[in-house]
Amino acid sequence: MFQNEKSVVRAHYAELDGARDVAAALAVHTADDWHWRGVHPFYEQRGAADVARVFWGPLRTSLTRLQRREDIFFAGQNSVGEGVWVVSMGHLMGLFDAPWLGIRPSRKLTMLRYCEFNRVAGGKIVETMLHIDIPHLMVQAGQMPFGPQTAANLVQPGPLTHDGQLFDAQDPAEGEATLTAINAMIGDLGTWQLGLPLEEELARTWHNDMLWWGPTGIGATYTIERYAKQHSGPFRAAFYDRSGTGHVARVAEGHYGGFFGWPNFTAKQRGGFMGLPGNDLDAEFRVIDIYRRDGDKLAENWIFIDLLHWLAQQGDMVLERCAAIEGLDYTPPA
Repeated sequence: MFQNEKSVVRAHYAELDGARDVAAALAVHTADDWHWRGVHPFYEQRGAADVARVFWGPLRTSLTRLQRREDIFFAGQNSVGEGVWVVSMGHLMGLFDAPWLGIRPSRKLTMLRYCEFNRVAGGKIVETMLHIDIPHLMVQAGQMPFGPQTAANLVQPGPLTHDGQLFDAQDPAEGEATLTAINAMIGDLGTWQLGLPLEEELARTWHNDMLWWGPTGIGATYTIERYAKQHSGPFRAAFYDRSGTGHVARVAEGHYGGFFGWPNFTAKQRGGFMGLPGNDLDAEFRVIDIYRRDGDKLAENWIFIDLLHWLAQQGDMVLERCAAIEGLDYTPPA
């Protein structure tokens, strides 16, 4: 199952990775009206030319000798919407040789976390969601965009089991089991109103030695106890009026699955999260979550949150602020 769609995406990556003309390479395997979504400051683009101009062209100019170091690759039928989606996650690695987004280059090896969802129809990529962890790149370049975080900042590895690249067809029953585990976790999460103590709630759907690989600004954490103390507990304490969960795509194959939303949810902040004061703004969280299932519970979770977008809603324009500190010119892409 999904082998044709996987082949399209793998061919798309091969075309892009070896491209001299980025726009032409992107156009080979994408529809004319390709709908591309990205994190702040890229947002929504249409067609290969705009995606090349706004994102891939500047990135490849700044991060030279670029390599895709993929850790997870799978596909699945969207359980909450339209079509078959192919998912790729890992790092884009290169030499940070020229300024990008007002970030001063280090001229050193740099790893940019990424996760991408591609919807394939009629042999073409028609829709994409690409998350990248820009703050993680900033930290590697010596530019600290945030204050202290509650968990650990590090270059994050792929799955413990080293089996995340599902290039071959998988047993459909395994994907169904993964989707069941993810849906159970989402059902427990709800709007944080299940009523159980946090660690007991988490133990219903997570292994005790869970690994939660969070974005720069929050960080990574290990075991239910530390996840509760270093992220989930502080996060729930900082927010209220959380909306229900909404996803554009939710898919699973084998022991892997994930989702993204636009946004996933909204919430108001009481204060304290990332050092900001409280307000009554219903701010969006745009998130990708990727999971590895072990047995009937979740074992690992890689999380991408567009914190630059969330902070922009609070009036903190991080890229502009940091570029000014570095004395670099920065104009948001249009």
